[in-house]
Amino acid sequence: MNPTDSSGGQWRLIPFFVALFLPWSRVGAQIRYSIAEEAKEGTVVGNIAKDLGLEKGTLKERGYRIAESASEPFFRVNHDDGLLCVNRVIDREKVCARSSVCVIQLKTLLETPLEIHYVSVEVLDVNDNSPSFSSNTSRLNISESALPGLRLQLQAAHDPDVGPFSVQEYKLSANEHFRLEVKNRGKDGKIPILVLLKSLDRETKSQHKLRISAIDGGKPSRSGTAEISVHVLDINDNIPVFTEDTYSVLLNENAPIGTTVIKVNATDLDEGSNGDIIYTLGNVNSRIHDLFSVNPLTGVITVKDRIDFEIEESYEIDIQASDKGPAPFRTDKSVMVKIVDLNDNTPHIEVTSLSRAIAEDARVGTTVALISVLDKDSGLNGKVICSLSVNIPFMLSPSTQDNMYSVVTKSLLDREKQSTYEVTVVARDAGVPPLSSEKSITVVVSDVNDNSPEFSSRPYTFYVTENNPPGKSVFSVKAFDHDEGDNAHILYTIVRDGHLYLHSLNINSDNGDISALKSFDFETLKSFQFQVVATDGGSPPLSSNVTVNVFILDQNDNAPVILYPVSSNGSAEGVEEIPRNMKAGDLVTKVRAYDADIGYNGWLLFSLQQVTDHSLFTLDRYTGQIRTLRSFTETDEAEHGLLILVKDNGNVSLSATATVTVKLVEPKEAFAASDVKRAAAKVDEEDDNVTFYLIVTLGSVSLLFVISIIVLIAMQCSKSTEYTSKYLQDANYDGTLCHSIQYRSGDKRYMLVGPRMSIGSTIVPGSHANTLVLPDRRHTSGEAH
Repeated sequence: MNPTDSSGGQWRLIPFFVALFLPWSRVGAQIRYSIAEEAKEGTVVGNIAKDLGLEKGTLKERGYRIAESASEPFFRVNHDDGLLCVNRVIDREKVCARSSVCVIQLKTLLETPLEIHYVSVEVLDVNDNSPSFSSNTSRLNISESALPGLRLQLQAAHDPDVGPFSVQEYKLSANEHFRLEVKNRGKDGKIPILVLLKSLDRETKSQHKLRISAIDGGKPSRSGTAEISVHVLDINDNIPVFTEDTYSVLLNENAPIGTTVIKVNATDLDEGSNGDIIYTLGNVNSRIHDLFSVNPLTGVITVKDRIDFEIEESYEIDIQASDKGPAPFRTDKSVMVKIVDLNDNTPHIEVTSLSRAIAEDARVGTTVALISVLDKDSGLNGKVICSLSVNIPFMLSPSTQDNMYSVVTKSLLDREKQSTYEVTVVARDAGVPPLSSEKSITVVVSDVNDNSPEFSSRPYTFYVTENNPPGKSVFSVKAFDHDEGDNAHILYTIVRDGHLYLHSLNINSDNGDISALKSFDFETLKSFQFQVVATDGGSPPLSSNVTVNVFILDQNDNAPVILYPVSSNGSAEGVEEIPRNMKAGDLVTKVRAYDADIGYNGWLLFSLQQVTDHSLFTLDRYTGQIRTLRSFTETDEAEHGLLILVKDNGNVSLSATATVTVKLVEPKEAFAASDVKRAAAKVDEEDDNVTFYLIVTLGSVSLLFVISIIVLIAMQCSKSTEYTSKYLQDANYDGTLCHSIQYRSGDKRYMLVGPRMSIGSTIVPGSHANTLVLPDRRHTSGEAH
């Protein structure tokens, strides 16, 4: 391809030769081509073979190539036709930036023989870029006080193209305040300048939107635009103006502190500190300063202190609004505040007279207190209605004077049910909404002696063990009185009706403790009763009495007494003569004994302590009968001594001993002795008949006594289960009535023990001297004669 001038649309070649002589190479002529940027890949730049004067086939034979280090070069040589072509698209702005001439230098080589040829390719610019501004928007601040003719340099546009394709002119959107001038700075290009034509007014228009366009010299031309925002800076040239011509408001009296009264508002056409409004109280008196305050930023007027309609009915508040400019402007405005009267005074209750105490027997209608009520409000707000709390025996009685009342009794009082009353007086006015107040007065009910002493139990039943220590308390009675003070102070006395045993009792008049001046003896006195009187200290005094039943409990204080055998000198010794021909099991004799105690304390057991020959005799443990164990032999001794021990079943057993001497005689002698014994037996039989009748008589008496005891216990049980459990708390008590019958026949004493009592049980003093303790081991009952 022949190089041509680019202005004619053809390539142009500018060959020139530089002769260089090297020892190993030859340098050929330098060839120069030109090509437009953005040419497509494969576009022919020039015929390199022709321009070098080489045949087409020579390029391939001699290894012609472009010596370029880039991995993807801009150009390549076709060895077949010798053409230099574009290998990839060339962007002149990237390759040469803002250089006015863009030339790419190529070094080409022929290998054999070695030749170096330099090729220059000029990349010609095309108008492929539009002008652009560094920012699409820009901001200018101009004071509204700026004078016309003000010049402001604007940001220049940038066009990567060069020469005629760069920015050639600027244009400004139509407006009445600004025009555009362009200043040419040579290599720096053209610079736009904004000129102020007319003064600005921020209050009329605070911002002006302008559009600037940059246009290059291409055909067709390209352009770029940007927006200019002109902000008009304020100066303090406007005064504050209130939004309302007059301000008037109604305010309730007693409005809470901090209540908003009204909000005033002023505006200033200026901006920034020139338009910021500050509100203050104007030329007002100190009273308004004390009652009201204004928020300097918001203009809210609030209550600062208590507002009272009775002091002032209205207030005129002067408010000043000023801006914050260097020379601030100020505007005044009056606010009329009218106070609304409310029912804000509660009735006041005053107790003018109050009785310290009122007797519980006071008549209905007795005056307790005088009260007066005052309300500072007037009209319905000052009219008061009074009432008392409910469920109390008092009422209000109005007086002839207004708002004066008497508190009087409306029913009888009883101090024992309630000794004090909290009487609440409620005063309520007729306002809307109504206000009320309360006042409590304490009414004390004084005591009168209208209650008799009451015993804690009626009757009292006590069980006292015999042989009690003289002078010590054995039991106690207790009474209480519902009254108070001296009316409840109780003194105890014993009603002495002439019985001698009552003289041995003494009562503590203050606490009711009863002591025995001497010991009780069960064998002499088994039970008794008396009256105790409780008298209070009132005037006149009141009293009540109670019956006290006392049962004496037996102790094991009597040792067994041997009835048989008894010698002439009174010792428990006897001689029994028996025939030698007695068989095993025959009765030899019987030891008789008695015990003055009853129950297990009088239950007797017999035992052999000493015997000459244990194989001959046996003793019944319960009857005292001595019998033979076997028949006698010739070798048995003629006389045998037996020592018998008799002991009762008390906790601490008491005992006695008897000695029986058994003599063995021949049958004839035994018959003579038996005649004497039959005569004695006849006498004993007569005694036994008398004894039988005595037993029947005493048995009847004992039966009546047992029935009386049962009836008494039944009465106590029917009165109160607590009364029964008070004295029968032991779980081992089996309900058996322990009793005995003692009687005398001639010079002999006998004891019968009740058959319902178990052998081994013992009556011992308990918490109330009436506990029946049953041991783990029970024995069958027996009888002693």
